[in-house]
Amino acid sequence: MRPGALVDTTVRFDPIKFEVIRSALDEVTEEMAVTLRRSAYSTNVKTRQDFSCAFFDRQLRPIAQAFTQPVHLGSFVQLIPKAVATYGADNIEEGDMIVVNDPHGGGSHLNDVTLFAPVHHAGNLVGYVCALAHHVDVGGGSPASIGPFQEIYQEGIIIPPVKLVRQGQIDPNIFRLIIAQIRSKRVTAGDFRAQVAANKAGVGRIEALIKRYGVEQFDYYVDALVDYTAKRTSADLATLPHGKFKAEGFLDFDGFTDKVVNLRVSVTVNDEGVLFDFEGCDIQRRAPVNSTFAMTFSACAYVLRTIVAQDVPINHGFYKFVRLNAPPGTVANVLHPGAVVGGWETQIRLNDLMFKALSSAIPEKVPAGCKAMMAQAGFGLIDSTTGEYHCNYEALAGGYGGRAYLDGPDAVQGHGQNTENAPVEEIEAHFPIRISRLELIQDSEGPGRQRGGLGLRRDYHFPDDPATFTILSDRDKAGPHGLFGGMSGRKAHYVLNPDREARSLTSKSVTELRPGDTVSFQTPGGGGYGDPADRDPELVAMDVRNGKVSLDRASDIYRVSIAQDTNNIDIASTNELRKAKRLD
Repeated sequence: MRPGALVDTTVRFDPIKFEVIRSALDEVTEEMAVTLRRSAYSTNVKTRQDFSCAFFDRQLRPIAQAFTQPVHLGSFVQLIPKAVATYGADNIEEGDMIVVNDPHGGGSHLNDVTLFAPVHHAGNLVGYVCALAHHVDVGGGSPASIGPFQEIYQEGIIIPPVKLVRQGQIDPNIFRLIIAQIRSKRVTAGDFRAQVAANKAGVGRIEALIKRYGVEQFDYYVDALVDYTAKRTSADLATLPHGKFKAEGFLDFDGFTDKVVNLRVSVTVNDEGVLFDFEGCDIQRRAPVNSTFAMTFSACAYVLRTIVAQDVPINHGFYKFVRLNAPPGTVANVLHPGAVVGGWETQIRLNDLMFKALSSAIPEKVPAGCKAMMAQAGFGLIDSTTGEYHCNYEALAGGYGGRAYLDGPDAVQGHGQNTENAPVEEIEAHFPIRISRLELIQDSEGPGRQRGGLGLRRDYHFPDDPATFTILSDRDKAGPHGLFGGMSGRKAHYVLNPDREARSLTSKSVTELRPGDTVSFQTPGGGGYGDPADRDPELVAMDVRNGKVSLDRASDIYRVSIAQDTNNIDIASTNELRKAKRLD
């Protein structure tokens, strides 16, 4: 019986009702996601799905989330409680929505703008619905708001928790103030309104759910869901082999100096669970490669998610097992006023290193090195025919690492990224540019018994207007690592005008383009898993036929002889090649 209740409201557990309410909560966030996507203006949100939605209860525990971008969902867990505490829960009324993007206040980078709204029942707070969208521009030193900046103030507009919507209506003064800082005003305004619509949908669905079951049952089954998740997570983690597992790696450079950014991780598994430790990572740089605590937390949550059962719900009962030590003032936990827009490059590389560390403990569950960088590309230009300032942002796909029993997929996002590739037709329909090449890169895979995935080449051609092109990426010095005898994938390449007087660009650069210029963005291939000389010759032959692997590479690396005229395997020659390899 709840305190103050006049009648016995004790709820008895009903497994069917538990599943119905659990699924209904998930569907609330999924409907929010559909609303946001279908209402948005930008290609980055409506097509690439660079957004996330979630529901938090009145205790600010994450309860349900749409399956969109894992990199966002972990950071939500840090941002929402801090934003509510900063603004004050008593200052947020029915119909209000709070906007925030402050990286040093619990967020990620400035482009990730969160709008959240309270949900009430009979005048009492039930929880909060949240919609985050990566906006294609938030001001700052270059179009798309990405670039090799040195402090947060150069990266764009910083929004502490501010009331953007009052009693169901956008505050025109606050909205004008925000939009005034932004280049792509029409598109950005549309994406903000889409977030408002998503939250309104979420509020309505939570209210309807409570109206159907009552607040007592709603609260009871929310608690039951969290408890169930905690028990499932604890049981799965208890099956992991105990020990302390370590790995080291680096980013190629920070964007201002030629020094590599050293990264170190250790993963300790014991009776208390899993601890991710980033002691030994470089101190934060006066450069954009710093990860916020929320970003690093999200990386750890993603790794933990991959090693528990797929059907474990993700909510507070899971997130409370995410334990990490990220020393403040390092590239794994930046302090104000450090720049953070390239912190995703560090965050995803830490993912790669955590899997590498765990490869000795659970080799069957982890991949070889993956693209493991956000691979951010952005451009801005003023359309000479309309006068509109266009901005575009996308994060390009790359090769995924080979695994114990499967090849790495070609040209995919990975490690918490779940965005889609922007279609050529849509880019060319909305911007005065051309995508002159879009293709898999032959021989970019990391050779292995299970090969890595191929990298992607995407060439941006600007026929009529000058433009600013920004690259915020990595891997131009070394490709993704192999595991257990597998070889590294091809490194990334960034080239200005590849077909005439080609000039290499760095992975962290801003380039002013003239009409007729082309930028070729070439992502890395994934690392291989196992000795390439042990690869099934039929799989090698299939890759040759599909143009993914060249004849020379098949012979030199995989030790498979394939006839040039028929693309069929020469079994005798292959046996000789592999025999010679074993003798070596």
